[in-house]
Amino acid sequence: MKTTQHVFRLTALSTALMAVFGTALADDAQINQMIKPDSSVSVGLGNWSGPRDQQGIYDGMRKGRAYGLFDADVVMRDDVTGTWWTLKANNLGLENRDLKVEYLRQGDIGASFEYSRTLREDPLTFTTRLQGIGTTANVINIVPANPGPLQTVKMSTERDLVGLGFYKSLTPDLNLNVSFKNEDKKGTRNWSRGSAVEFLAEPIDSVTRQLEVTLNYNTKAFQLSGGYYGSWYDNSHSMVTAITSGAAVTVANTTYLSLPLDNQAHKLFLNGGYNFTPSTRGTFKVEYTHATQSQHLPMKDVPTLSFAGSPETLSGAINTTLVQFGLTSRPISELSLVANLRYHNMDDATPVNRFVQGGAGTCITPPGANQCTDNTPLSYKTLTAKLEGTYRLPDGYSVTAGVEDVKQDRTVPVSNALGAGGLDNQRVVPWRARLDETTLRLELRRSLSDTVNGSLSYLTGDRKGSTYVLAGTGPGGVEPDLANPINIADRQRDKVRMAIDWSPIEALSIQANVAHAKDIYPDNGRGFGLKSGIAHLYGIDATYKLSDNWRANAWYSYDHNKASQLNNRAAAGPSIKNSNLEDAGKSLGIGVRGDLTSDIAFGADLQRIRNNSRYNQALTAAQTANMSANMPDIENALTKLSLFANYVMDKNTELRFDFIHERWKTNDWTWQFAGGGPFVFGTATDGTTVTSNQNQSSNFLGARYIYKFQ
Repeated sequence: MKTTQHVFRLTALSTALMAVFGTALADDAQINQMIKPDSSVSVGLGNWSGPRDQQGIYDGMRKGRAYGLFDADVVMRDDVTGTWWTLKANNLGLENRDLKVEYLRQGDIGASFEYSRTLREDPLTFTTRLQGIGTTANVINIVPANPGPLQTVKMSTERDLVGLGFYKSLTPDLNLNVSFKNEDKKGTRNWSRGSAVEFLAEPIDSVTRQLEVTLNYNTKAFQLSGGYYGSWYDNSHSMVTAITSGAAVTVANTTYLSLPLDNQAHKLFLNGGYNFTPSTRGTFKVEYTHATQSQHLPMKDVPTLSFAGSPETLSGAINTTLVQFGLTSRPISELSLVANLRYHNMDDATPVNRFVQGGAGTCITPPGANQCTDNTPLSYKTLTAKLEGTYRLPDGYSVTAGVEDVKQDRTVPVSNALGAGGLDNQRVVPWRARLDETTLRLELRRSLSDTVNGSLSYLTGDRKGSTYVLAGTGPGGVEPDLANPINIADRQRDKVRMAIDWSPIEALSIQANVAHAKDIYPDNGRGFGLKSGIAHLYGIDATYKLSDNWRANAWYSYDHNKASQLNNRAAAGPSIKNSNLEDAGKSLGIGVRGDLTSDIAFGADLQRIRNNSRYNQALTAAQTANMSANMPDIENALTKLSLFANYVMDKNTELRFDFIHERWKTNDWTWQFAGGGPFVFGTATDGTTVTSNQNQSSNFLGARYIYKFQ
């Protein structure tokens, strides 16, 4: 809903380019416009004809009603002192809005203030008997014993962010930047517990604070930046109780659900670069972060709820170290070299403790009486080395070859919950202590041509690791024939990408790209998990100048992703099945811009986006008895037509008119029963129903008055 203004704005990039290229970059008129930049204020009114539950999740205009439209972009400069004042305000008439004010005296001092509100509205509608929504005490009214009143609710969250910034030039080569942000998040979110299909509402009331202090030192040959970054997260709620109406509040009949606990992190960092010669430059980065979570555990305040021997706090601590070195060089005019070495150590120093134990004695695999839960610290060290070279050939061609090697050491946790044979009965997913992945890259590129530029690249990678073990068995333990975890499984990856920029005639420009990727996951004697994956991407974008006053553009993209996996359901009877998952998306856009008269500018855009997800499962009759039947496809489609017209009344004032037609359609069955009925949580709870509008159509009509000045 914002007015498009084609003016030459003052930016850090444009200022830097002007300093380097001087008057070769811009003529006198453009330079004068930089010194006396344009400002604008727009006021208007817009109306949506119907609700937009899906498309209005984030833009603050979900309901079908009128909305105020107010934007401002004000830039003022004092020529005598070189002082800039800027004000940017967007969507001040909406729930989602932002405002930023900046003051800058060039080469000396600056300050900024910003405010933004981000609204997220759940597209689903809940009709429920649940009481206490928005609080930490949810009361479930069971049907028919305690029917309770029905209410229709919408879930939403609001984030209010306030930020302050300060800049000071201490010397010509040294400057200080300080920024602080405070974000309050409030609202409710659709929630449930894992042990029952039961509707609950998560109360959200938290604050996140961020502070960053940076010193920057810059000379012609040496650049250095270092400082401190800290974050603090404080949650007003630590636990939610869910109890059946009319029952006494006891551990036996109450569900206790923990919420995110308070935590904080502190980072020291230092980045730099040095120009050894005009053709050789070195860079480095060093960071250390200490993150902790030491809030008192809320379940310790409920008698008999937690394991008697468990600590009062998690005492969570993660120490992260990052060290990186880089070198770029051009030893000869035709050859450029890049080398990088990166070390990343994520050390989880949280002590291992038991927090849940269902009974005395040895812990056994669930379900059972003596179920145990210990926390699982995971540490890993990653060393990444990369070497790449580019050789320039005649006629604008160049070839690039590179290799990247990644080695990772990972901890295999040792648990207190060990059963027979030293196996960790609370964890069934295997672990690996080491991963190695090598990727080779080869690219042919042509540039500096007036008509055709492009590139063709190929990447191949191979990831392998050490023997799989269960936690607790240690090196040399039994290698379980369980799942192949996707993040640590052996994988062979190949990628091909082609990009072309073609201008066959002066008025026509075409950009196209094609990408193909294939992953193979060798089972190595392990049957279950992802077996293969394929991804395709095709895109084309064209711009055509119809005349001096009119131009048109069109684009199309298609992406197709497939994955094949072997699944196993731990139950009696046939339980192994093959799944071939697919996701395909098509996007099309057509636009036109031009001047109807010397005073009227017109534009139109048409977009069509369609996505289809398929869940292909080969199930026999015996398998269907043990597992869910084949799931139907899910298709989402969006059609959007946007029209606008700008009428220039005089050199300072304009009128802008917008019309938007928007249609969204889906057959998503996630919150639907067979036959299209609303999802019901069941008569064993309070009978909450969930409804969603699967065919949404709405029209927007807006008008703005725009005033421009200098």
